[in-house]
Amino acid sequence: MTNQALIDALRAADAVQFGEFELSHGGTSEYYVDKYLFETDPGCLELIAEAFAERLDDDDKLGGVALGGVPLAAATSVAADVPYVIARKQRKDYGTANLVEGRLEEGEEVVVLEDIVTTGTSLVDAIEALRDAGATVERALVVVDRQEGGRENVEDADVEMEALVTAEELLADQD
Repeated sequence: MTNQALIDALRAADAVQFGEFELSHGGTSEYYVDKYLFETDPGCLELIAEAFAERLDDDDKLGGVALGGVPLAAATSVAADVPYVIARKQRKDYGTANLVEGRLEEGEEVVVLEDIVTTGTSLVDAIEALRDAGATVERALVVVDRQEGGRENVEDADVEMEALVTAEELLADQD
């Protein structure tokens, strides 16, 4: 898959919107990438899963960041035939009260999947939760890097981050 194929698919799904938007970290932006539109579009999800699967080793396990990384992890798990776990944002007060759901062995290598990285806070929190649960995390794959400091924050956590698309690429030729 080329970057342009994914960019075209994201645009076709109307996942790239223009206007004034408040972002989760409290800042504002003139554009918004709606993860729910691209994650619920079968064509986009398939392209993303295939692109992520191409970047995995056979013995990798996936970690999906709740909520947006979960459909990405599930689809990639099927495409690559590798298992995944889910990193919650917070523990539930019932059941197992785990922060990481699914089977995870001590020292297991986990590649974390995330939809959009702006500041990287959610991704870093998930990395820490996975490490606290015993995982080894050295890589993260994301769909869109908004190029607003997230990569640097993730790399400060000693994790290599690879984005399928950057904001610069996604917004090129858009007026």
